[in-house]
Amino acid sequence: MRRLIRPIGGAVSIVAMAAWTAAHARRQPALETIPLTPGLIIDRSVVIRPGRYELPAPADLRTPAIRVRGEGITVDFNGATLAGGPDDADPDGYAGVGVLIEGGRHVTLKNASIRGYKVGILARRSEALRLTGNDLSYNWKQRLHSGIEKESLVDWMSYHDNEREQWLRYGAAIYLIDCHRAEIDRTTVVQGQNGLMATTSTGLKIWNNTFQFLSSIGIGLYRVTASTIMHNRIDWCVRGYSHGFYNRGQDSAGLLMYEQTHRNRVAFNSVTHGGDGLFLWAGASTMDTGQGGSNDNYFFGNDFSHAPANGIEATFSRNRFVRNRVEENWHGVWGGYSYESEWLENRFSRNGEAIAIEHGQTNTIVGNTFDGDEVAIRLWQNATQDPTWGYPKHRDTRSRDYYIAGNSFRDHKTALQITDTADVEVRWSRIERVGIFAALAGATPGFSLDARTTAVSLRGDDLAMVAPLPDGIDPMIKDGERRGRRFIIVDEWGPYDWKSPKLWPAGKPDENPLRLRVLGPDGAWKVAEVRGASVEPMQGRVPGAITVTPASSVPVDFAVGLEYRGAAVTSPRGARTPAGSPYRFEYRRFFAPVPWTVQFFEYGEATDPITQPARFAELVGGAPLKTVTTDRLDYISGRAVEDGIPRDRFALVAQGVADLPPGDYTLRVISDDGVRVWVDGALVVDAWTPHESRVDEAAIAGGRRALRVEYYEAAGFAELRVDIQPGRTGAAR
Repeated sequence: MRRLIRPIGGAVSIVAMAAWTAAHARRQPALETIPLTPGLIIDRSVVIRPGRYELPAPADLRTPAIRVRGEGITVDFNGATLAGGPDDADPDGYAGVGVLIEGGRHVTLKNASIRGYKVGILARRSEALRLTGNDLSYNWKQRLHSGIEKESLVDWMSYHDNEREQWLRYGAAIYLIDCHRAEIDRTTVVQGQNGLMATTSTGLKIWNNTFQFLSSIGIGLYRVTASTIMHNRIDWCVRGYSHGFYNRGQDSAGLLMYEQTHRNRVAFNSVTHGGDGLFLWAGASTMDTGQGGSNDNYFFGNDFSHAPANGIEATFSRNRFVRNRVEENWHGVWGGYSYESEWLENRFSRNGEAIAIEHGQTNTIVGNTFDGDEVAIRLWQNATQDPTWGYPKHRDTRSRDYYIAGNSFRDHKTALQITDTADVEVRWSRIERVGIFAALAGATPGFSLDARTTAVSLRGDDLAMVAPLPDGIDPMIKDGERRGRRFIIVDEWGPYDWKSPKLWPAGKPDENPLRLRVLGPDGAWKVAEVRGASVEPMQGRVPGAITVTPASSVPVDFAVGLEYRGAAVTSPRGARTPAGSPYRFEYRRFFAPVPWTVQFFEYGEATDPITQPARFAELVGGAPLKTVTTDRLDYISGRAVEDGIPRDRFALVAQGVADLPPGDYTLRVISDDGVRVWVDGALVVDAWTPHESRVDEAAIAGGRRALRVEYYEAAGFAELRVDIQPGRTGAAR
């Protein structure tokens, strides 16, 4: 059996580029200082006149606010701010591209603040591009619809395909296309959706950056090879998590590596509190043909901890993981179909399953520390595989050939859980407080266990030690600083960054009375305003708590405003309040219960809602399978939404009357597969064609409103949510 070890690949030399840049800089005269103007094209080295420039851009992502093109030029923003919209606007309304860098070579853009766009910087085919010292925070991000108790499928991401630039629909602070040998350093991106997204590029150097508190991806790579990603803070890139209720992640990740992303060196990064820490996948072409993968990437000295889903997800590929920290994840490693991969001297702690690999082959697990995981190592194969995959049709996918040696196991229910896996050779160094060491099930031919205490010594060249870069920062969370999944809070705009005070439910949000935690920087608070409720206590310190008792239950409609004084505050939109100055924040809740009568029906080919609309109308006008009453329409499930109702091919009709106080409201409908909604007999939402989860909205007025909802579920997950919120929020999204 193969033991160890492959040499590291993907090291990128930048000596030639650095020499070229230095020589070129010595030849430059004093740069002209210019203002930013609408439609400006910059084709020479300039300095931007300081100030704030609000220059909107069209939503088509083709016509930017500013263009940069040329060779050997430097654009120094000199601290100027380029804004696509007001700082206090809802970020899902931002549009367009701030700066487009097109073509050319050796372009440098530095010291810019760019905010309020769908894409802050978009660069196409710009070789040896350098982006340095920029702040691209507070750009576009989606409004999220997952709540404290229950997620919404509409928030799930999909990055699986980008052959036609599909990733652009999710926006980015920086988006690179065919930008070989680009360098991105000392860049800050917070409170957006995606940080840096790079496609079809080779030889990138991404280092000393901060990509934190983003609602989807910190760094995303697609067909990116031979690149260096080192010394970055890539923390809190997360959605789809509610502590104590659900941990989904919804395909958010600190570091995303997709579709033939090969031979990259990833070292000394803090990649914590992401949906996944690392999300690496071979790609659609590998799934179809069985060839290729995102292979020969080397991960050294990173922190992949506190992910709701997987600290490391690396599938259908061959990679190496050395001396990483992997703590408090659902899975420390999810390595499905990994082959010839190595996990060496990593530190696993408090994961559900530290290493979980299905259908893996010829993998090495040596010298790791496992501490307090429920299961340290789980290996298995499934009885069947997805018949739509080409991968198992072209490759041997049996679970087989593992070498597990020199590991330390402590405080596990089960150390090794091995099912239907052949030729596993096990040696160990230390076992302490382990319930079951090796639980075998199914066919496990060739399993061998050396019960003698054995030490495995790995040499530095075996591990392919990585040296920190000169001037590389230490991005790791320090001892005593905030860390752990209990500190992940995701509201409708993404992860909370703890830089401003916040009120957040301590339990279910519909409890009465409702207990709210007071979170944020150290300081004092007092109740400044209350509407529709009583509150106690009226003052306190952070952290703290208040109890809110709503004055009415039909509807529940209250707001509590607090005033804070203490440390300096940065608001979720980036506004800064000095230490000691007052900062106002609030919590609102509105819920209008509707006495719904819901009738469920089962349909077949003859009564299909799309192909047989007349027969479907007859069906839902007849006797239902089941009738229920409820004060809210809120269903989501991959199984039956109600007892006695089929999982697929069912329909419902719900009717009720909403009594709303005077004012303007928005009826918000989330559905998968088809829905129609009438208000007072008028059709206001028509999303009857089958679709994945989507949001539709309609404006309605206060008063007594008769509501009718028709919905059907064809196959897969079902989701239907209908609620009413005060105010007008615009068209469907």
